Amino acid sequence: MITAADFKVTKAERSRLKDVNLENVPFGKYFTDHMLEVDFADGEWKTVEIKPYQALTLGPSAAALHYGQAIFEGIKAYKSADGKAAIFRPLDNFKRFNISAKRMQMPEVPEEIFMEGMRLLLQLDSDWIPARANHSLYIRPFMFSSDEMLGVRPGHNFKFMIILSPTGPYYGKPMKIWVEEHYVRAVKGGVGFAKAAGNYAAAMYATEEARKNGFDQVLWTDPIEHRYVQECGVMNVFFIIDNKAITPGLEQGTILAGVTRNSVITLLNEMGITVEERDLSIDEIIAAHKAGTLQEVFGTGTAATISEIKELCYKDYSMLFDVEKWKVSPAIKNRLDTIRYMEGPDTHHWMYYI
Repeated sequence: MITAADFKVTKAERSRLKDVNLENVPFGKYFTDHMLEVDFADGEWKTVEIKPYQALTLGPSAAALHYGQAIFEGIKAYKSADGKAAIFRPLDNFKRFNISAKRMQMPEVPEEIFMEGMRLLLQLDSDWIPARANHSLYIRPFMFSSDEMLGVRPGHNFKFMIILSPTGPYYGKPMKIWVEEHYVRAVKGGVGFAKAAGNYAAAMYATEEARKNGFDQVLWTDPIEHRYVQECGVMNVFFIIDNKAITPGLEQGTILAGVTRNSVITLLNEMGITVEERDLSIDEIIAAHKAGTLQEVFGTGTAATISEIKELCYKDYSMLFDVEKWKVSPAIKNRLDTIRYMEGPDTHHWMYYI
């Protein structure tokens, strides 16, 4: 059993926090004073280090740079009005991280390294957690193959790290979404369910094309018929149709099992709203819009939390929504905020106190 005494901790001589304004801080631009780093070599995990945030030294032949054997997670820590700090559902992210590791032929990270390392790192940099609505400290655990060799095979040496970044809202306003029917994010049997770095690289071209045409993100469709919706950019997606919440199911293995997605499903059920996890075609969505029963569309994710969609465009058919009249997604966001900022009861024990 690894304990706090097994971690090598080196504190930064000077905090860079005084150089950063934590109000309205952009996503992913600033990083805290410390990071966690541990190597996997000779079939075992070595000494875990928490040390000042710094550059890495890698050989140009490092396998991850050539073959993309890399995974990551996204987690958030929050601070209450009275200064309490806690992480939202980190154990679920830990479990998903190792699901990704198994699919990508990487060693599983022990819970003691992942969870205790994260807790100690957050304790050290807790002053970086913004005590402000819609703000948080983003936690990025990641792992990559550090083998210095060329050759397409699973690595033998890996580096696991955690870095922290204070952040404000990921999306500052309701989004305009283009329904993608040419490029593909994931296929059955692929790695769509894993949080593999390559998934995001492969999505960039289609996303940039959508942005050139005035949209914020793309709604991916299935790779065979391009009829059934999957993920929306870096988010899971929900449709409120005729007072029911419908979200694409996970059975095909093409969609990330979002922690926020799971939380939203739980809260929707508690609100008495029927949730259907199933295939949902763009034809059904358009038919509901024409019939006036498509009430809300929103994305969910760790970075984005709850992001309302004000326009959904498929070919030359545009679906416009008045988000000011919506009731379900604002209610869900309010319930999540109450839990995450520790302003009300956490009946599901989702908050992990630092």
